[in-house]
Formats: sequence, C-alpha cells, structure tokens
Amino acid sequence: HGALCPQEIRKVVQTLEQTAREILTLLQGVHQGAGFQDIPKKCQKAREHFGTVRTQLASLKTKFPADQYYRFHEHWRFVLQRLVFLAAFVVYLETETLVTREAVAEILGIEADRERGFHLDIEDYLSGVLTLASELARLAVNSVTAGDYSRPLRISTFINELDSGFRLLNLKNDSLRKRYDGLKYDVKKIEEVVYDLSIRGLNKEATGGVGGEK
Repeated sequence: HGALCPQEIRKVVQTLEQTAREILTLLQGVHQGAGFQDIPKKCQKAREHFGTVRTQLASLKTKFPADQYYRFHEHWRFVLQRLVFLAAFVVYLETETLVTREAVAEILGIEADRERGFHLDIEDYLSGVLTLASELARLAVNSVTAGDYSRPLRISTFINELDSGFRLLNLKNDSLRKRYDGLKYDVKKIEEVVYDLSIRGLNKEATGGVGGEK
C-alpha cells in the first residue's frame, strides 16, 4: 500500500463527488412535468454512471490498508451516503420498492459485510434512505403539478411503511436521529398532498375508486 496519504483519498473522493453530482442532476429531471415519461431512460443512464462509481470506489480501496476503514471513514462517509440515496432513488423509480443494503452495496461494487473489507456501513445506508424519503416528498408534490394523481398515493404508502420500519430501530447515532426527525416532516408533507387530492376528489380518479381501507 505504501505510505498512507489522506490527499490521495481526498482526490478519489472528489471524483466520486463529481459523479454523484452528475447522477443527481440527471435524476432531478424527473421532477419536471415532462420528466415522468423519461423515467426509464434516466434510470438507465444513471446506472451507466454507477459503472464509473464502481471504478472510483475500487480505486479508493487501494488508498489505505483494509483494516483502517473507520480511521478514514469520515473522508468518504458523506459522498457514500449521497450515492446510497441516488441508488435508492433509481431503484425506487424503477420498481417502487426500497433497495436493500446488500443491493446498494452491489450497485456500488462494495461489500455489505464489514468483515470483507470496504463495505457499506449500516448507518450510511440508513442515512441515504432518509434522504430518499425527502426526495419522494418532493416528487409527490411535483406529481400533482404534472397531473399524476396516483403516484402520491403510492409514495404515501411507501413512506408510511418506511416510517414504521424506522420506528423499530433504536437509533443511537445523533445525526441519524436528527435525520429521522426530518422523516416525520416528510410523512406530514405527503399526507397533506394526499389529503388535498381527496378533498378535490382526485384520489378517486387516481385509484379508479378501488380500495377504501385506511
């Protein structure tokens, strides 16, 4: 490995940040009215960018001894959380499901298990998932503007399930707990969107009058 060089780590992290920005810019397009038609194409393009991410992470692994992961974790923690969010957003747009930590690790070309080297820390995964929640709250609002009235109802179900999942966790990490407080706000925001649709009678149109369960 040669000498430990934080500068070398920083250099790779900067390239990762750049790729993450490119993916984010690409996916932000789904919020525009016409963006809804293009979702599959945008996801496919984003997945191509993740090929670059894998190469960059492979390079990052070579910059420090494998057993020193947590010594240098701070260097890439933030960008890794952002990449988790982006991977989770792509998977959500493709399948409307929550990506597992194992599946994110696979998309990023790293390990899910810390015993096996450069891995995806569970807290970084959870943090990225919480970012997804606020992005979906935005998407719910923008869906209504774009005239898509069923998507907010599906997002609402998804976020409520996510919220129930987080409630079962005993979050010891402070920054994660603060982020989780943000989730309550996202849940409320989506509830308002859904409530507004029901007042305007648009949710009936969205579900085709199916399902009355709460």
